[in-house]
Amino acid sequence: MRLAKVLDRIEPSATIAAAAKAKELKASGKDVLSFTLGEPDFDTPAHIREAAKTAMDAGDTHYTPAGGTAELKQAICDHVRADCGVEYAPSQVVVSNGAKHSIHNALTALLDPGDEVVIPTPYWVSYSDLVRLTGAEPVFVPTTLEDGFVMSADRFREAITDKTRLVMLNSPGNPTGSVWPESVLREIAETCVERDITILTDEIYAKLTYGDAKAVSVATFGSEVRERLVVVNGVSKAYAMTGWRIGWTLSPEPLAKGMTKLQSQETSCPSSVSQAAAVAAVSGPQDCVGEMLAEFAKRRTYTLDRLRGIDGVKVGDPGGAFYAFIDVRSFFGKPLGESKRTVDNASDFAAALLEDALVATVTGDAF
Repeated sequence: MRLAKVLDRIEPSATIAAAAKAKELKASGKDVLSFTLGEPDFDTPAHIREAAKTAMDAGDTHYTPAGGTAELKQAICDHVRADCGVEYAPSQVVVSNGAKHSIHNALTALLDPGDEVVIPTPYWVSYSDLVRLTGAEPVFVPTTLEDGFVMSADRFREAITDKTRLVMLNSPGNPTGSVWPESVLREIAETCVERDITILTDEIYAKLTYGDAKAVSVATFGSEVRERLVVVNGVSKAYAMTGWRIGWTLSPEPLAKGMTKLQSQETSCPSSVSQAAAVAAVSGPQDCVGEMLAEFAKRRTYTLDRLRGIDGVKVGDPGGAFYAFIDVRSFFGKPLGESKRTVDNASDFAAALLEDALVATVTGDAF
């Protein structure tokens, strides 16, 4: 059997692979501490679970429209209006099987082979491979701990070529937790308007920010920007609903129609029961989000204090999400742990940490 060449262009998800390795060790009786998959460890709030049960009991277990139910689309529009003060119509909403599926839909509907997509690094591991699946090429713009893991507008402009079709933004970001300043986002958006470049902004962590950090939606920058904008969001992170698989896009109506057509052939529709639960999430009480955020904030303080107490470790000040992106380069080339093994890169370090100390992380190389 001959496999498609496109598979040679992508790698397995590093986060999922690391989680699988941790589960394998746990199954063998090892006491593994796993810091792999990016998901809340809270149960989905009770009122959301009850909405799903009610939907099942009412017989709402059949196909829905390909791009999502009218009820959920309207609820998303109301939610965005309340959060950001921006008006979207239900015809501009496409509900998918998680934010990753939403990103895939947008890239597939927008990109052709040979197109280029600007991606600031570090970046969520799936971005580049989802781009490559379309035949387009990712163009990476490195950022550093010193610049807050934020790509400046000048660096973005330097990366633009006549093949640049799209830029992918993520604030608050995975894996760094960086919250981009409004001024930087606005300048990048203005450049995209000038150069007719589409923006895909992944705002899945928008509700999870700390201290004075504030997530600003690119959709608030005006109608000219929104004509070239795809907003990706969902219920996975803020509502502890990773397994329910509901994400969505907000975009110009012609693109929304194109993504709906694509999805109709790919998956038929998102889960009917999960959509009913998502309506309860975005339309119902939001106290649960604040309660989970307060717990995340405590864990953030504890984690950063502990990491900063380790000689040789550097870590930024994540303003959002729930990640700590750690610089361990000072340990390269030195004997570590009881085994006294020497590591040369982040992958080696993560492997040694798992094997010697039973602490599972995702290597920074993957990002």
